[in-house]
Amino acid sequence: MKKMISAALVIGGILLLYFGYQEYQSLQSEIEEALTGSPDSSALWMMIGGAAAVAAGLFGLFQKRS
Repeated sequence: MKKMISAALVIGGILLLYFGYQEYQSLQSEIEEALTGSPDSSALWMMIGGAAAVAAGLFGLFQKRS
């Protein structure tokens, strides 16, 4: 059961990374970054959350059971 949850975290994290990257590359985000000098915060948080989910999922998948 724990392996399934870890695999779901990896898949969900990859999806968050993908959608965060797409949001970061959008025209609206490019304009906002040009005007404010900082990237879109929602895209940034999606990529951070995706990276954390992938890391947690991989940790769960490769953790040895004792």
